Amino acid sequence: MKTYLRTILFFITISAFAQSKKANIIFIMTDDHATKAISSYGSIFNKTPNIDRIADEGIRFNNCYVTNSICAPSRAAILTGKLSHVNGVKGNLDIFDGSQVTFPKLLKTAGYQTALIGKWHLASEPTGFDFWSVLPGQGDYYNPDFIEMGKTHREEGYVTDLITDKALNWMSSRDKEKPFCLIYQQKAPHRNWMPALRHLAMYDDVEFPLPESLFDDYSNRGTAAKDQEMEIAHHMFDIWDLKLASPEELEEALKTVDLDETVNPEELKKLDIIEANDKGQDLNKFLKVYKRLTLEQRELWNQAYAKRRMEFRTLDLKGNALVEWKYQQYMKDYLACIASVDDNIGRLFDYLETEKILDDTMIIYTSDQGFFLGEHGWFDKRFMYEESYQMPLVIRYPTAIKAGLTSSALAMNIDFGPTILDIAGVDIPKEIQGQSLKPVFQKDGKTPKNWRKATYYHYYDYPSWHSVKRHYGIRTKDYKLIHFYNDINEWELYDMNKDPKEMVNVYGEKRYRKAERKLKALLEKVQGNYGESQN
Repeated sequence: MKTYLRTILFFITISAFAQSKKANIIFIMTDDHATKAISSYGSIFNKTPNIDRIADEGIRFNNCYVTNSICAPSRAAILTGKLSHVNGVKGNLDIFDGSQVTFPKLLKTAGYQTALIGKWHLASEPTGFDFWSVLPGQGDYYNPDFIEMGKTHREEGYVTDLITDKALNWMSSRDKEKPFCLIYQQKAPHRNWMPALRHLAMYDDVEFPLPESLFDDYSNRGTAAKDQEMEIAHHMFDIWDLKLASPEELEEALKTVDLDETVNPEELKKLDIIEANDKGQDLNKFLKVYKRLTLEQRELWNQAYAKRRMEFRTLDLKGNALVEWKYQQYMKDYLACIASVDDNIGRLFDYLETEKILDDTMIIYTSDQGFFLGEHGWFDKRFMYEESYQMPLVIRYPTAIKAGLTSSALAMNIDFGPTILDIAGVDIPKEIQGQSLKPVFQKDGKTPKNWRKATYYHYYDYPSWHSVKRHYGIRTKDYKLIHFYNDINEWELYDMNKDPKEMVNVYGEKRYRKAERKLKALLEKVQGNYGESQN
C-alpha cells in the first residue's frame, strides 16, 4: 500500500512540475502557403508529412483567416495582435513602428529567450529579440543576404535550408535553463517560386488536376474581380515566373544590363516592386536572381528547365491550352518550394527529439495568408475570397492539446500572439484585439460559448500591384459579406454552404435580403468593436 501511494505521489509531483514548467515556443510561418497545398488539409497535389505531423499530434484549425491578405500587414497583425488600422501597417510599403508592444517583447520581459530568423518584411529593424537574422525585403532564394543584428552579409546555399541552419544553431547555443521563443519564418513559397536544386525535377512527370474555375469569366461577380491584374493567362511573366529564358539569352543579357544591387536602407520598404505588373521588367527581374547563382548552380538550373523551354517553343500553344500549360509549370515550382519547407520542419523535429524537449515545446505552423492556385484563373492573394483569405493553422503541444483534434472555430491571425502569451502564462494586454485560442484547446476543438460570430477583413493596398480594389467584410459560419469601396461602391454576398467556391454573388437577391440586413448589422457591430468606422 505504501509503495502504491509513493507511486501516485510521484506521478502527481511530475504532473505538477510539467504544468508549472514554461512552454518553449516555435512559431513557424511561411509566405503564401495555401491550405490546398498541405496534405493534412486534404491536398490532392502534394504530401507534407512534417506539417501533417504537427496537425496529427495536435490540432488543425479549418477556419483560420487573415485580417489583411498581404505580407507586411499580416506580419504586423500577428506580432501586435492588432488590426492594420491600429498597428499602422495597411500595405507593403508601410514601415512597422518597432516601439509597439509585441508578443515577443512580452515574452522576453517574462524571462524568455527570443530570436527572429528568416523573412521579416517590415522595413524597420526588429525589436524585442535577443538575436535576429533576417532577409532584406523579400529576400532571395539562392545565396541570400542576411541582415544579422544590424550587419549585412551573404551566405551561399538555398534560403530555406540556411534559415533552418540558423534556427538550429541558435537553439543549440541558447541557455537551456530558460524557456525560449523562436520566430522561424521562411521566404518560400513566395513568388517567383525557385525550388532547391534537389527538388528542381520533383514534379516533372506530374500532371495536376485543373481548378474548376481556371477559366472563370467573372460574369456573376462585380467590377473588382474583372479589373484585377493577377491572371495566369495575362499577368504571369515568361522569364521571372515561368523560367523560359535560355542560358544563352541570360548570359548575353548579363553582359549588357546594369544590375547594381546596392540598396539604401531607406529604400528597403520598396523592394516589393519586384511584383510589379510591368512585363517590360521581366528579364531584369530574373537576371537579378540568376546573377546570384554560382556557375555550378546555374548549370544545374539550366539543365533542369531545358525540357520546359523546349516544350514552350515546340508546342506553340495558344488560348486555353497555353493557360493550362502555364498553370502546370506554376504548380510544379510552387509545390517544389513547399517540399523544402517540409523537409526543414523535419530537421526541427529531429533536433527537438534529440534534445528531449519536443513535448515541452509548442509548435505552431501557419502562413502569412493563403494563395490562389489557379482558382478563378488567378495567382497571388489580396482578395477576401476563400483561397486567399484562409490561412493554415496547426498547433502541437501535448501538455495543453490532445492529438488529432480539428476545430471549426472562427480564428484570426490576431489571435496567434494572445494564444502564445496565454500558454506561456503571460498576461495579455487589454489593448490586444485578438483572443487566445486556449479555450478551443480546452474544449477539444469545439467552439466555446460566446466565441466570435464572424471574422473581419480589410484590404487597403490600392492602387497597387495586381490592382485589387480596397474592400472590407465579414465571414460567418454560413455567409461572407464584402464591400468594395474607394473608386467603386459594390457589395458582394456569398452563401458559403451552397456556393463554397464563391462563383455567384447573391447580394440584392430577394431571398437573401433578411441575411443581408443581419450581416450588415453584424458588420457594423464588428467594426465598432475594433474601432473602425465604415467607409
